[in-house]
Amino acid sequence: MSVDNRRTARKAVTGEAAPREIRRRPKNRRAQIAAASAAAFGSLGYHGVSMEDIASGLGISSAALYRHYPSKYSLFREELMRVGRAMTESVELPEQAAQWSPEQRLRHVLDALIGATIENRSSVTLVRWEARYLEQPDQEILAEQQLTVLGALGVQLSELRPELTENDRRVLRAAMLSVITSIADHHATLPAKSLVRLLGAACRSIAEAPLPPAEKTAETPAAVEIPDSFKHELLLRKAVELFHDRGYPNVSVEEIATAAGLSAASAVYRFYRGKSDLLAAAFRRAAERVSGAIGPAVAAAPGPEAALTTLITHYVEGSFAERALTFVYYTEFQHVPQEERTVLRNIQRLSVEEWARLLREVRPELSPAEARFLIHAAFAVVVDLGRAFDSEPFAAQTRVCLLMQLVLFGRPARV
Repeated sequence: MSVDNRRTARKAVTGEAAPREIRRRPKNRRAQIAAASAAAFGSLGYHGVSMEDIASGLGISSAALYRHYPSKYSLFREELMRVGRAMTESVELPEQAAQWSPEQRLRHVLDALIGATIENRSSVTLVRWEARYLEQPDQEILAEQQLTVLGALGVQLSELRPELTENDRRVLRAAMLSVITSIADHHATLPAKSLVRLLGAACRSIAEAPLPPAEKTAETPAAVEIPDSFKHELLLRKAVELFHDRGYPNVSVEEIATAAGLSAASAVYRFYRGKSDLLAAAFRRAAERVSGAIGPAVAAAPGPEAALTTLITHYVEGSFAERALTFVYYTEFQHVPQEERTVLRNIQRLSVEEWARLLREVRPELSPAEARFLIHAAFAVVVDLGRAFDSEPFAAQTRVCLLMQLVLFGRPARV
């Protein structure tokens, strides 16, 4: 305990008891609580954390925590609203910006937004993946804050590139925001200045994207029919769909059984040990799909850029085909049993390392950490455009592939 946070009763005289230490509450206690709760929610999800967990992490009693916040929800809500405000405030231009060029204004907005995201990295995770657990009025407030950020990016894009259609601007501004907030999806580290420079350059590459013409019709991936006799496959699909629509904590084994046409929850246990085992099986399949593509792509390609371009196409095609699973992988990972999480993280880490190794062969000026950040950013673009636009023709696979190339290479692929 620091000297500032304590004082001692008057010095004891002969025969009196020893001096009594009197503790003061830290003046920044609410800030400490906010930081601790953001880290806990970000790591374990809203449903995986209790007030007792947060209090224990801070070394205070639950009663002391409740003096500051009446419920877990109030703590969760306040942190998301605070981060939303920080991001909206960051995109406000100063008065002198009226004299700047469109390039200067866009750079300023991007750098400020990246800085705010870095400063609130652990809480941005909540905005990205846990906001569905806000009550409806609060979801609307957060959505309005995000629209303000997107709107600011869109204004700068329209001034920089007036030839863009409204839908083109929507795609590009969403991709830029995805690149910036992708740092909340992983734990790689870089000095702040280096990270601002790296992400800013990737966003400016997106802003200048030579978009191919938009498709005329929406892409609808063909659904793979699963015979009723393949109950283990049907259970996987129905479970992922339910987790996507309602969130893992809000889905029961009974509901999964009903969706798969089984008469009772007990029938599920003939195929899987429980709900978390279903989730782990789906995630293993997704992780192995990405990792399993690397060897064949490298073997068949004449060089690292060609291999990465093939992997980009494979990743986008897989994500489009399994949108629900791709989303659930990011939102519900903390619900997988610990031993499975370790396995999945190792598969993902090795995949990212292989992508990063190929990228550094194409761009040797990148450090290993910088390459990893760009790989995660490129993955995030695919996920975020999918959940924002689904199968809209202006966010078709060809465009998403190009945006991944721009994030990774800083330009379109040359193969």
